[in-house]
Parts: sequence; structure tokens; C-alpha cells
Amino acid sequence: MSLDRPLGSLARLRPRAGSLYISQNRTVLCMRPDGSIAPEPHIGLFVRNTRVLSLYRHLIDGRPPAPVAHSAVEQDSWLGYYIAPPPEGGDAAPRTVELRLSRFVGDGFHEDIDVASFTQERVRFTLALEIDADFADAAETDGPRLQRGDTRWALEPAEHGCELRCDYRAEHRYEHPGESGVARFDAGIIVRARSADSPPSCAGREIRFSIDLEPHGTWHGCVDVTALIRGEPLPLLAGCRSFFGARHARDVARGTFHHRATSFSVPGAGTLSHTVSCALDRAKRDLIALRMYDIDQDERTWTVAAGLPIYIGLFGRDPLAAGTQAAALTTDVLAGTALVLPRWQGRVVDDWRDEQPDRMLHQARDGALSELNYNPLGRTYASVTSTMFYAAAASELWHWTGDRERVGRLIEPALRAMRWIDEEGDLDGDGFYEYAPRSSASIQNQGWKDSDDAIVDADGSQVRPPIGTCEMQGFVFLSKLRLSELLFWFGRKDHARRLFDEALELRRRFNNTFWMPDARYFAMGLGPDKRQIRSIGSDPGLCLATGIVDQALAEPTAIRMFAADMFSGWGIRTLSADHPAFDPYSYHRGTVWPVDQGAIALGLARYGLHGHVALLCRAVFEAAALFDHHRLPECWSGHPRDAEHPFPALYPRANWPQAWSCSSVFAMLQAMLGLYPFAPLDLLLVDPVLPEWLPEITLSNLHVGTAVVALRFVRTEQGTTRFEVLERRGDLHVVRQPSPWSLTAGPAERIKDVLSSLRK
Repeated sequence: MSLDRPLGSLARLRPRAGSLYISQNRTVLCMRPDGSIAPEPHIGLFVRNTRVLSLYRHLIDGRPPAPVAHSAVEQDSWLGYYIAPPPEGGDAAPRTVELRLSRFVGDGFHEDIDVASFTQERVRFTLALEIDADFADAAETDGPRLQRGDTRWALEPAEHGCELRCDYRAEHRYEHPGESGVARFDAGIIVRARSADSPPSCAGREIRFSIDLEPHGTWHGCVDVTALIRGEPLPLLAGCRSFFGARHARDVARGTFHHRATSFSVPGAGTLSHTVSCALDRAKRDLIALRMYDIDQDERTWTVAAGLPIYIGLFGRDPLAAGTQAAALTTDVLAGTALVLPRWQGRVVDDWRDEQPDRMLHQARDGALSELNYNPLGRTYASVTSTMFYAAAASELWHWTGDRERVGRLIEPALRAMRWIDEEGDLDGDGFYEYAPRSSASIQNQGWKDSDDAIVDADGSQVRPPIGTCEMQGFVFLSKLRLSELLFWFGRKDHARRLFDEALELRRRFNNTFWMPDARYFAMGLGPDKRQIRSIGSDPGLCLATGIVDQALAEPTAIRMFAADMFSGWGIRTLSADHPAFDPYSYHRGTVWPVDQGAIALGLARYGLHGHVALLCRAVFEAAALFDHHRLPECWSGHPRDAEHPFPALYPRANWPQAWSCSSVFAMLQAMLGLYPFAPLDLLLVDPVLPEWLPEITLSNLHVGTAVVALRFVRTEQGTTRFEVLERRGDLHVVRQPSPWSLTAGPAERIKDVLSSLRK
């Protein structure tokens, strides 16, 4: 398949085109395309996954104004222009009254309303704001309403303004295995009109302004929507005229992040190099936009929501994976996630939540349904990946920072997670690791691919748990290996040796058991009968990333993975297009996920398969060029890249932005540059192999341990890549050296690379 885009292509893709949304922290404002809010699926002001505003629209003398331009300004702000014919003066030119709405999201939202008349006559009209609130859980907006509560509206006295208050209270008597009782949920909103050039009035659930404008006159007013959770108001953060300058402490925190994080410079406007630069910059901005400020530990220790507009809450595997993949940008997310998760580590046996002692959290999401215990999402452990990957993530933080105090706090949680893996993760004692849900309300597939229909046999039939997927074995191998290394550094050498031996034995048995010689590929997993699940999917690519794959099997795995049925031209599909269950729109049976591509790229680089790295990275960055703002979504369809499909279709409910899609571009860059830090030894290994389409890139402000370095990488006319150290603050040895697992580097090349690095 050709990877060349047609000259002059106009293709532009925008996921969730039926809505517009801005966000901050745990608040998302989802609007219809015209900027209004109506009681429709996934439309409204959502605070902690509850819709506190289900109707919000402006009317001029009973008619909606016509939208003429609107856009998000930043992730937390939006601006819309509207026009309407003047209600009086029929001889005046039509549509010359402008309504401008400026919105800012904090933990509620603020709106500036500005009206300008461009007529030559006086105009009078009523501007009305219709309001309603249904307090639906986000999941209820497109499904059945489960909770029923009492809603009370009241007109509150307000000096120089008008204030509507709505309070909602619901309760639910529940009985689940291990839990029973009565849960209560309290929420509310206060809608306050203030700072208006004419006094507002309230009637029912409507705020009205009588506006009288002279020719070319203007009018201004403000509306604050404050959310109440358990009776407590949440901060708005923004006030009138907030578009310019730092508005609050979170703006300052974002500025600090951009100043500290790695920056990337790529020459070549109008080329794929320019796309790389734009994608890196967009991902950097999106990652900080997903920050969950309410669980910050300090300015360098924070975590992110999994994705917008749906996955708002504390997750386990998503920010662990995103933090690991984005470590070349910043270790803030990795540190913040690794340090907060032990607070949620399982303590009791609670089958309804899939909780067991020492098991790591899958997700903790607010919302009416979780607070009322209709579902276990307020605290659920229905994933094995968080637990199986945790020690590897802790080790990655050690490699990048060498921070003994911080990483030392992660060792006991990692050991407890390993205890769960060995005692509870191997369900039948055969030495491989499986999952099986303990709750009828939980996710059925609890591995990397966690949709209920993700794991299919070669004939297309669903495989039912217990299931041991191939990547699960890779995660356990990597965590045992990396935890062994950590324990060695922290003086626990006997335990370190035992884990190291266990990791090597798992790798040996894995390659013997999961390899399919006839397919020259690894099985997707082992089913409940211990037979291979012989479906061809992306899972073995994650095995490459963990290093569990024998060197002799790495290249055959890569070759099979890049066959036309697996490589769409825009990335590696989750399931082969030749499989009976393939569906290009299915969440895990045919789509292409950027997070998979980032992990696979690192795995390919690990084994020295640089040609495959370049092909994969080019495909994904060219996909990024198709999306608005060069922002990669959660996933896209698995259609082939050909003349009939010049761009991929969109997965209908893809999050955009998604944390681990943001991180994937940094993982791909790390793969192409061969960055391998080891901060405890003041060492950074590099093995750059830049492709033709990315001939030069400079990294500035790259942090390894306490050192900061700037590096430039340049592809030569001979096709090799040279690098130079432009700046170095602190002790750091930058050494050219291929991955220890490389299939393409011999002893002579390694010695030559080390000697050449000594001159840097």
C-alpha cells in the first residue's frame, strides 16, 4: 500500500463532530454544534460525571440567534458569535445585532454575554436564558434513567442580580455481594446573573434581560453557574473578561509545566516533519489539559483523566501507561500516578468491586450512579493490567529520575502488587496468569483489551473467562524483571535474584507455549481449556514492548504484524482484517489505537527493527495530519489505506483528547531516537535512527535525574544519524549504544558507538 497522500488533499477529521466540548479538572461542558445545551445524549454541563445543567440556551425575543462562528479558544474556554435581525426598525439591514458568548470552565462555568448593535436605529428586545437541570449520570444521558430523586428550584435574593438555585437529592437502597445499605447523593447548581448593564429578572427557570441599545450601542452581562456537591460550592475560577493573562493558580501551574517540560524543535514547514512538530506540541498541551488538579500532590506530581469527554476520574492503567510513554516529555504524570495509586490499593475482599487485598485500582469515577451504588465504578478493581504493570512503571520512574526517596515509597506497594499477581493472578496454578471477573456488574475482559467482545477465537466465537492473554504474561515478566532491579539497588538482593529467576522462567515457558509455528506469530492468549486462542491481533506487539519475546522470534512477529491484514496503512489493527470477527468500527476487533502504536514502536526499537519503527511512526504521524489540531483520538477505524479509503473512518465514541493517545507520540519519538535513560548512573543511552521524513529534531530541557540536556539529532546523506550535545547542566553521560536486545547490533558496532560517544 502507498503511504503517499494526494497532493492538495482537503481531508480533515474531527471526532464527535455532533458536539463541542471544553473542560477543566473534573468538569466538562458539552455543547451542541450551535453552542446551546439541550437534554440530548452526552450534552450538558457535567461536573464529576453528573449533568448539572441539561438546558441552557439564549433567545432574542423568543427566537434563537444564528451562529456564525464558534470555537474552543483553549481547552477550558470557548467563544461563539451569533447574529439576529433587530426586533424593531424593519428598514434596517437584517442580522446586525451581534451576540457574543465567552465561556470559561473551572469546576462550574462562567459566561460573558456581550451584545453589539450595528444598526443605525435604536433597538429594544428581551434576551432570555432558558435553564434546566436533570442531574443525570453521564451514562444515563443515552440510556435508561435508573436513579430518581427530588429536584427543587428556588429564586434566591441577590444584590444587583438574579439567582436561581436547584437542589437535587436521591437515595438508593442497594444490596450487592459484600455490600448493602442506603446510599445518598446530593448535588445542585446556582445560576447567578450579575454585572449586567440592565437588571435581570427571573421567571420560572428563565433569566431575562431587557436590552435597549442606541445605534452602535453595546451591552454586557455575566452569568455564573456554580455546581454544588454535597451542599458545597465548587470554585468557578474565572470571572468577567477572562480571555487574557493568567486567571488563577491552575493557569500558573500550566505555565510552570510548559517551562519545565521537554521542548521539541523540528525544521521543515509544510512537510511531515512539520506534522511531527505540531503533533508533539498538541500532545504536550493536551496532557496538561487532562490534569486532575484536585488530586495534585505538588506541582511536579500529578495525574490525568483518561480522556474527554467520557473518562473523567482516577484510572490505574491509563495514566500509568501514559506516564511511562510520556516520560521523555515529563515524569510528572508517571510520578503522580504511581504515588497516588497505593492509597487505593485493595484492602478487603469485595467481589462486587473485584477488590482483593493488594490489587491495584482500575478506576474511581464520580457520578450519580456510582455514588448511589448502582454500579461499582466509584471504586472498581476490574482490571489486571494496573496491578501487573505497576512495578514496571515504578522502575521506569527510577530510570528517568534516580529519585531514591520517591521511588523508595513505591517498593512496598509494588511488592504487594506482586503478591497479588502470584497468589491471585494465576487462577489454576499453571504458572501463567489469567483473569476472571468476580462480579456480575464488572468488566468481563480484564486484560489490556477490556471490552466484553474483545477476545475471540479463530472461528469468531467469543472466548469466555478465565483467559490468560499474551500481553498479560509480558507485563508480569517485565514487572518481575524491573522489580528485581529495583530491589537490587535498594539492598534486597536475595529477593531480587528470586524475582529475576522467575522472570526468566516465565519468558522461557511463554515462548514455548504461546508461539504458533505455523502462523509464525504468538497466540492472543490461552482460553479456559488452556488451548491457544489462535486469533491474529495486536497483542503480541505489546509483548515485544515488554521484552518477553525471544530474540529469534521478534523479527517473524514483526513481519507478520506488518502484513496487509494487520497493518492498515494508518497503524496496526487490534484484530486481523481476515478474521471472521473483524469489524473496522469495533472497539477492540479491528480499530487502530495510538497507544498500541507507541508501545509497539518501542518494542520494535528494543529489538533493533528500525525499518519497521519508521514505517509505523510515519503511518501514525500521517494520520495525525488528518485530524484537527494534529490531535490523535482514542482510536480510529481499521479500513485499509488505499484509493477507496483515502482517510480512515472515525470510531463513533472516541475520546479526543485521550491521555495515552497523547503519550503515544512521545513513545514513537523515543523509539526513533533510541532514548534509554539510567539516571542512577548519570547515564543516557541513545541509538538514533531517523527516517527520511524526519531528517532533524532537537530536544531541549530533557531531564534525566538531576541533569538537564539539549540534544540535536540529524540524519546524514548516508542514511545514518548523528547527534550532538548542545547543552548540559549537571552530571550526565550521553552514550551511543543500541538496545541490549538489538538483533542488528554486533560487538564491534557497540564498541565503536561507545568510543564515538566519549567525544561528545
